[in-house]
Amino acid sequence: MSRLDTIDCHYVAPELAAAYLREEGGEVAFIEVNTSLAVPRLLEALRAAGLTPEQVKFIIVTHVHLDHAGGTSALLAHCPNATVLAHPRAARHLIDPSRLVKSARQVYGDEAFDALYGTIGAIDAQRVQALEDGETRTLGGATLRFLHTRGHANHHFVVHDESMNVVFTGDTFGLVYPLLQGQGRFAFPSTSPTDFDGRAALESVRRIMALKPASVALTHFGRFEDVGVIGEQLERALVFSSQLFEEGRQSGDEQGTLEQRFRWQLEAALLERLGFTPDAQQKKLLHFDVELNAQGLAFAAVKARG
Repeated sequence: MSRLDTIDCHYVAPELAAAYLREEGGEVAFIEVNTSLAVPRLLEALRAAGLTPEQVKFIIVTHVHLDHAGGTSALLAHCPNATVLAHPRAARHLIDPSRLVKSARQVYGDEAFDALYGTIGAIDAQRVQALEDGETRTLGGATLRFLHTRGHANHHFVVHDESMNVVFTGDTFGLVYPLLQGQGRFAFPSTSPTDFDGRAALESVRRIMALKPASVALTHFGRFEDVGVIGEQLERALVFSSQLFEEGRQSGDEQGTLEQRFRWQLEAALLERLGFTPDAQQKKLLHFDVELNAQGLAFAAVKARG
């Protein structure tokens, strides 16, 4: 049997972060995990599909940002035959997540961290495989090809399911929130801290488009077939973000000043593209990523000064 299910992880809000259940020939892969708090939802999706944890062959994380990989150890504990697949730079943080956890607790504080991410445990190195660019694995009769895609994070890959011709894009192919799709397709990139590289991000978007996938499965949020439309929007937005980065790099302004300026500029550009006046919930969703994107651009601009 062949199936692909989208699982709403209910991270922060509904339809903000997804994981995917892929089955082929009785073997199962989870692509993305979200946090440990989402693990019961993933296991329920498995049960609802008539599948068992013993059938899970792979747990795949596109990168180790905690809204993608925070629940990996918790899910793995339920799946005795599963192997975790990750980018080589991500694998070590799954095996020993102490640096990630320490950094995130410093940013969020202990109470907020626990509420958002729950428990993040170490993973036995024997259950983790680091995949180089272009490597493949088989799931049932399907071939999964792993492509390194820098730009959003230096430890990011995407997964091209060649059987279904779908690419699981993580954060490389932007954000397409259902709540913001009122006036046609509305996609924008994620330039959040700390590894934003505009040129690499553009190259990664174009690499995905060159695969000519029938659909893309975004972590944020859902599966879409209008790949060209999304890609063109991301290209334009990344050019704009790269211009802001360069202006910030040359300005000499401190990071806090740049964050505030970039926040205004990004928000104005997104609202102009949106084409309608957002309600309170839509504004909150936009603000969430505008804040992160402004921080990422400012951080990158200051860092690039050396």
